[in-house]
Amino acid sequence: MPALDLAIVLPTFNERGNIASLIARIETALAGDLCWEIIIVDDSSADGTADEARALALQDSRIRVIQRIGRRGLASAVIEGFCATAAPFVAVMDADHQHDPALLSQMFAVLRAGEAEICVASRFMAGASTAGWAAPERERLSGLANRAARALTGVTLTDPMSGYFMLETARARALAPRLSGVGFKILLDLLASAPAPLRVHEVPLAFAARAAGTSKLDRGVLFDFLAGLYDKLFGRLIPTRFALFGTVGAAGVVVHFAVLSVLLAGVVSSFALAQSVAVLAAMSFNFWLNNWLTYRDQRLVGARAVVHGWFGFCTACSIGALANVAIASFLETKGLFWPLAAFAGIVVGAVWNYALSSRFVWGRY
Repeated sequence: MPALDLAIVLPTFNERGNIASLIARIETALAGDLCWEIIIVDDSSADGTADEARALALQDSRIRVIQRIGRRGLASAVIEGFCATAAPFVAVMDADHQHDPALLSQMFAVLRAGEAEICVASRFMAGASTAGWAAPERERLSGLANRAARALTGVTLTDPMSGYFMLETARARALAPRLSGVGFKILLDLLASAPAPLRVHEVPLAFAARAAGTSKLDRGVLFDFLAGLYDKLFGRLIPTRFALFGTVGAAGVVVHFAVLSVLLAGVVSSFALAQSVAVLAAMSFNFWLNNWLTYRDQRLVGARAVVHGWFGFCTACSIGALANVAIASFLETKGLFWPLAAFAGIVVGAVWNYALSSRFVWGRY
């Protein structure tokens, strides 16, 4: 058999209706040109994407499947794909037909000729097009994220947020321990993690509309991008998810006082009742925001899961509140200045809430 040239990593989540036709397009684009394999890394999709991929693999040995249980996230899926192939070059592309497989040969030729260390398909360079995207809001978000990436990291690419790129597999594996695995934009993580600036070549991409299904990205993708930047800059000091959890908690304090103020302005006369309602409102707000942003890669969906998660979150936070008061009161009685005692109680309560919520609300029971 000819030596393997290229691996194409397809991270998937609910893409059953897309993968067969995409693989056919890849085969047509690379026919007689390269020896390739496709690695489908599926986050245990509810629509049976992994089963569909296995059925295709029975007919074509160039298709392999990694089904991840209890793990989600595009960046971490791509990293697992990097480490699962022996091909000397690896490409990453979406499974929804927005990325044109016809560019694969051109990108491979650039890398094999030594013209660059990473080749990126850009949506925004001269000759590229987003006319087929038909998603002006998403296009504006991508443009904003690209501008922020260039300003904060010094990356000069026209599209550092692209999800379609290719590089040497050995380089990808060497960088893997440095990668955060957070979020959706692993290209930016690769560029920021390299010990020396990588030589980059861009090729124009005619970005197409999704063929089937719905996009898994929402307005939270910009927040996800900022989380990735935080992780790269400060993640070694304070874990990113804990920092996000704490930020949401701080926002919950604002909600708590806002609700309390409104209720005490004439809605209710009992402070205890107003305080109870404000606590419940703050907990509910924190649960919603954490589910949408902090744990967006493990987001609870469906009425039953959300209600169950909300109840678990409120229970965890109630226990955390008791721990907060107990620790703060104990330290204050031991002579610690009361603001420091209160702060210590807040930290203990936050860590407790984070640990229980991560394990029993958004984790696996």
